[in-house]
Amino acid sequence: MPNPKRKHTPMRRDKRRSQNWKLEVKSLSACGQCGALRLPHRVCPSCGFYNGKLEVARKAAKTEEGKDQK
Repeated sequence: MPNPKRKHTPMRRDKRRSQNWKLEVKSLSACGQCGALRLPHRVCPSCGFYNGKLEVARKAAKTEEGKDQK
């Protein structure tokens, strides 16, 4: 087995290792219904549509009046 003739410096070692730890930017697609950004192949979190069909109905927002009744 070949062995290195000289020791690699920590800077050289760290430059090599740093390339594997970079974060990847998630690819986002525009929703065809509302235009909001969403992950591809997933239901839109803002409108609930996927592939032009309503898959998940949005929950109604709570109002101040609804909180007083409890």
